[in-house]
Amino acid sequence: MSAPPGGRTAIVLFTRDLRVHDQPALATACANFDRVVPLFVLDPALAGRSPNRDRFLHQSLVDLRDALRERGGDLVLRHGDPVAETIRLGRAVGATGIALSADVSHYARRRERRLAAECDRHGLSLRTFPGLTVVEPGAVRPGSGGDHYRVFSPYHRGWSARRWRDEVATPARVPLPTGVEVGRLPAEPAGESPEALPGGERVGRDRLRGWLRDLDRYDDLHDDLAGDGTSRLSPYLRFGCLSPLAVARAALAAMTGGPDPAHPFVRQLCWRDFYYQVAYAFPDLATRAYRPGSRDEWRYDEKTLAAWAQGRTGEPIVDAGMRQLRAQGWMHNRARLITASYLTKELGLDWRDGLAIFARWLLDGDLPNNSGNWQWVAGTGNDTKPYRRFNPKRQADRYDPEGAYRRRWLR
Repeated sequence: MSAPPGGRTAIVLFTRDLRVHDQPALATACANFDRVVPLFVLDPALAGRSPNRDRFLHQSLVDLRDALRERGGDLVLRHGDPVAETIRLGRAVGATGIALSADVSHYARRRERRLAAECDRHGLSLRTFPGLTVVEPGAVRPGSGGDHYRVFSPYHRGWSARRWRDEVATPARVPLPTGVEVGRLPAEPAGESPEALPGGERVGRDRLRGWLRDLDRYDDLHDDLAGDGTSRLSPYLRFGCLSPLAVARAALAAMTGGPDPAHPFVRQLCWRDFYYQVAYAFPDLATRAYRPGSRDEWRYDEKTLAAWAQGRTGEPIVDAGMRQLRAQGWMHNRARLITASYLTKELGLDWRDGLAIFARWLLDGDLPNNSGNWQWVAGTGNDTKPYRRFNPKRQADRYDPEGAYRRRWLR
């Protein structure tokens, strides 16, 4: 197609920000350009790593397309290298600017650098935006120097004291240029977990509204394995179907005793930001021990690893957690600690093997949190007590005293 005459056109490249509410890249483009082309590139380099996440992504893209169409726009879909496809589309529609949400992984930052170089070569402006965290990585730094916090508690104090950005308004209209070939989504992937949550911004916002009614009980319920009193919002945060900032603000507003950044649920959102700033400073978080001098000698036993992955270790609370993971593409956070500790501290197997298995099954599996939490449990990461263990029998007695969680998943 030929470039449209008159006016200015921008491309908004969606990655892990699949929403229209509090979406700074989209909102800024719609406010400052005459035409806006929302784009998602199905990248073969990222496909097939997790059938569960592939399905969740597909459902989220369908929902995003519907939301954009309700506002007069559409979601343009392309297949291939995201940098090449973005530049190709930009030239076709006569774009002068590209908007992108900043991310922290090796791959995402390399993609951003490549895109910046190609934009320079083709005379396009590239601007990155916040949106994947409550507080941007690097925005809160230790007063004693250093590029990031290594311990959570002082980070939480700085995070809580910092003024958060304002939420941006949802665009009433997304003015897509005429004649753009929007492209089709392939068939929905099958996934592997039969009880997995569906993807999409609408589902995520509905779940948030319903769950906030129980927010005041979170401190009492969130460690109860059988009670299942956690929000299950993590997959929607991982794909950006929900804005982390909007979730944090909604939680603070819902507290009956007044806003409290130390509330256990808000602390969980802070933990998420904490690992993003760690991953931003230490991009090898998924492959290399974070803490200098920490243990990095592990044994390798494929048969034992397979038994752990399939929930066949003979340790009931561990097997229950792993079977929940396979059935739902999700696992209770307490069970994640127990199963990860069992793999690394009891079996002596490499945390990277456990991380890879979680990465295959988890809907919410992302590099900063999956890697950061595995290293914390393994004693190679940010835990100030790296030799702590989660004794499975004691954990079961404390957090599943009636055995209901174990009975459900071991039936």
